[in-house]
Amino acid sequence: MTNQTRRAYNDLHDHIAELDRQGLLIRVDREIDKDAEMHPLVRWQFVGGMKEADRKAFLFTNIRDGKGRPYEIPVIVGGLAANPAIYAVGMDCPVEEIGAKWKDALAHPIPPREVEAAPCHDIVETGGVLSQEGHGIDILPIPVSTPGFDSAPTLSATNVITVDPETGVQNMGTYRCALKAPDRLVVRMATRVGGAGGYQHYLKHQQQGDTEMPVAIVLGCPPCVAFMGPQKLPIGMDEFDVAGGLAGHAVDVVRARTVPLLVPAEAEVVIEGYIDVTRVEPEGPFGESHGHIALEEYNMPMRVTAVTRRRDAVIPSYISQVAPSESSVIKRVAYEPLFLSHLRDTLSIKGIRKVSLHEPLTGLLRVTVITVDRGIPRTEIWRALYGAAFFKGDCSKICIAVDEDIDVDSPDSILWAMSYRTNPVHDMQLLPHRGQGHGPKREHAGEEDSTLLIDATMKSPMPPLALPTRPYMERARTIWEEMGLPPLMPQSPWHGYSLGAWHDYWEAAADRAARGGYLENGKISLPQQRPGLKPETKFDPDTGEPM
Repeated sequence: MTNQTRRAYNDLHDHIAELDRQGLLIRVDREIDKDAEMHPLVRWQFVGGMKEADRKAFLFTNIRDGKGRPYEIPVIVGGLAANPAIYAVGMDCPVEEIGAKWKDALAHPIPPREVEAAPCHDIVETGGVLSQEGHGIDILPIPVSTPGFDSAPTLSATNVITVDPETGVQNMGTYRCALKAPDRLVVRMATRVGGAGGYQHYLKHQQQGDTEMPVAIVLGCPPCVAFMGPQKLPIGMDEFDVAGGLAGHAVDVVRARTVPLLVPAEAEVVIEGYIDVTRVEPEGPFGESHGHIALEEYNMPMRVTAVTRRRDAVIPSYISQVAPSESSVIKRVAYEPLFLSHLRDTLSIKGIRKVSLHEPLTGLLRVTVITVDRGIPRTEIWRALYGAAFFKGDCSKICIAVDEDIDVDSPDSILWAMSYRTNPVHDMQLLPHRGQGHGPKREHAGEEDSTLLIDATMKSPMPPLALPTRPYMERARTIWEEMGLPPLMPQSPWHGYSLGAWHDYWEAAADRAARGGYLENGKISLPQQRPGLKPETKFDPDTGEPM
């Protein structure tokens, strides 16, 4: 155990400063109602037609609640993943290197370093004061996420730490926690098959005859630690170790004050306490990341034994609910490298270019798009589809394989590939007996689901896409802008390109036509007239004869 020294990784304050430096932060100093205005304001950048690249993190510094009560602690919304660029700042690498960095961190974890003193213990509240209004968790400006539906301010950007009572290995997950009293809240952990590691610990405590489970809810970790919560690591792997792999250095941790757990030393706020494993309490409704309101149900009550925080604490809150949202971005960016590594490395499938989780659809993880090299064997395409379908129990309701020319972020492009590059009888398969994914249907029925596999790749070379080629479209766009016409937002595909069935002979003819030389093309085709052929007989540019 050591005293804390200079870190080799950024904490949340460093992260906010870097977002500000890069123009990715909006500071809101006007008074904002956390219960009725905060999340709706940030939500507009997800539903207002803005480009993903134009989304920002919002830092609120002048906060009150619905009754007019002011709060001193600022709140940042969208600060970890309003768009991939913000996520990349937290990862301390360019967007295109995020996947490789996750892969390296998983392959080379670094155990944490325990320290004696930590910023998260600058201010500590324990004992009877926790139950008083304005103390305990009531001092925290936690927003109402979905005004008009949610029944309580709810912690969303959490790293909830529990420990396996048998192995001593800690787990860290992102679970919602509804505020009930200054010293009580209710935690919701996923109970489905393959669900939350914290819930597995909950079950073990019940099996051992315990009445309570120690827990620490962390708000505002260093980004390398915060990203661990939404990430789905193998059961038994300590998230602090992988966080060290991301940071390239051991992450500092410190003993919690009232529970036997290690927490991030640079955490903004830590809520310590015990979950009752013998009873449950109604919680919700709450706007969930699957895009529907999770209706009221029984979940895990937690009595608070300590609230510790930094002197200059900032509280993060996720913008979640209907995708696109911060929740969908953070899951997409975190999961895609895992899928790609599984297909390429674990299953050794050659020709996989990338795996994309289609964000705009409700539920996010229901649609998985696999981009493959042209000419990849059909057997490998189907291995990839099956591999993606079974990689995670709650993902991949629909798995689609596409060629590299398809824009995976464009629903129109994907539907075009499905329409023109599939024969449903041969190129689609249904997999029965799948577990339910994240969504309201699973929460209220529990019946089985199924998966649809689609090979939407070209089965042979095809003629080019019928749009002017890129140089001509770019030339026309310059003229458009010089004329002062309305701003353009190009939608893929916006120019034509070859799909294999194209020849230099035709390329030359097209070039002559675009330069006004159609008469020369006519002179070339005149001597190629043939008698006795049926119209629409194909022409062979290699021989100049019919095919």
